[in-house]
Amino acid sequence: MTPNLHIVEHPLILHKLTLMRDKETSTSKFRALLEEIAMLMGYEVTRDLPTEMVEIETPLARTRAPMVAGKKVVVVSVLRAGTGMLDGILKVLPAARVGHIGLYRDPKTLQPIEYYFKVPAQMDTRQVILVDPMLATGNSIVAAVTRIKQTGAKHIKFVCLLAAPEGIRTLSAAHPDVAIYTPAVDERLDDHGYIVPGLGDAGDRLFGTK
Repeated sequence: MTPNLHIVEHPLILHKLTLMRDKETSTSKFRALLEEIAMLMGYEVTRDLPTEMVEIETPLARTRAPMVAGKKVVVVSVLRAGTGMLDGILKVLPAARVGHIGLYRDPKTLQPIEYYFKVPAQMDTRQVILVDPMLATGNSIVAAVTRIKQTGAKHIKFVCLLAAPEGIRTLSAAHPDVAIYTPAVDERLDDHGYIVPGLGDAGDRLFGTK
């Protein structure tokens, strides 16, 4: 694949993902599983956060111990399905700031159209974790990363549930500096731009809208 691709093959994540793929899985269960996987993925994507030694006092003695250094992380959710991953990530990073970008895919051209964007200030000094369950054509995520970079952000990671080879190639070609974290790379896209075998439309299954 590509050097910026990180496949997280933890058994618990793969088990939960299989349950999510099952078409019989209920909306409530799907929602809970997505949050659980996002939380587990959060540990992996934050593995290289910088730390600094600080002085503290335990009940027994003064000591120096590591804490996360620098500005807080920003988690940016791609609306609407990305919101299903937010709570899981925030359980690992409760102090993180949160941003949102609203994109929808034109059904004819498969190109993204932005309708909302709101992120915290000082993005140039923050690490960004962009979340969306699916990396399909890659067009929406390329647009999201491009928009985020316009704020001055320099350190961006993308976390998804499933990725298609086509989407990985598209994102890597447009933004080779963005690391991609996913537990699974599926076979291909169908004629409508859906991941196969995939799990269907993540937003519809998350919110019960279809």
